[in-house]
Amino acid sequence: MKAEPISKPIDQGVKIGHVHLKVADLERALGFYRDVLGFEVTQRMGRQAAFLSAGGYHHHIGLNTWESAGGSPPQPGTTGLYHVAILYPTRAGLADALRRVLAAGIELDGAADHGVSEAIYLRDPDGNGVELYCDRPKEEWPRTPDGELAMFTRALDMDALLKTAH
Repeated sequence: MKAEPISKPIDQGVKIGHVHLKVADLERALGFYRDVLGFEVTQRMGRQAAFLSAGGYHHHIGLNTWESAGGSPPQPGTTGLYHVAILYPTRAGLADALRRVLAAGIELDGAADHGVSEAIYLRDPDGNGVELYCDRPKEEWPRTPDGELAMFTRALDMDALLKTAH
């Protein structure tokens, strides 16, 4: 399928609203998203599904076992979700999330300073990639002399980040 170029960009108010994940064990997934990261359950559908939110939104994350109860993570080298990115409004909020993850003994896949943002990478109990990040103010984003973004990947100073936790 070849799409014709769109003459006008998407409306600037469009946002990615929520992610819905297939999980093998609902309680285990809730142990991560609710108990470690701190999302609040807004609705449960018995032992099959749960919806979680930050700040009272109807849901940012849906978890279900409808097609995946007892299942295993996708094999490396297959297509699918690379990671879910959870945007924190402040650096202190990201630092608090890092503190929670470390206190829970969850292994990090990595941590990076991308110039436009700072990010922590890990896996949920079902092997889904999770990025926890906060953006820098737009006026601080690195740019080329032509004004194009010049993102990069450098080591994140996690000790400095943790010092900003709430």
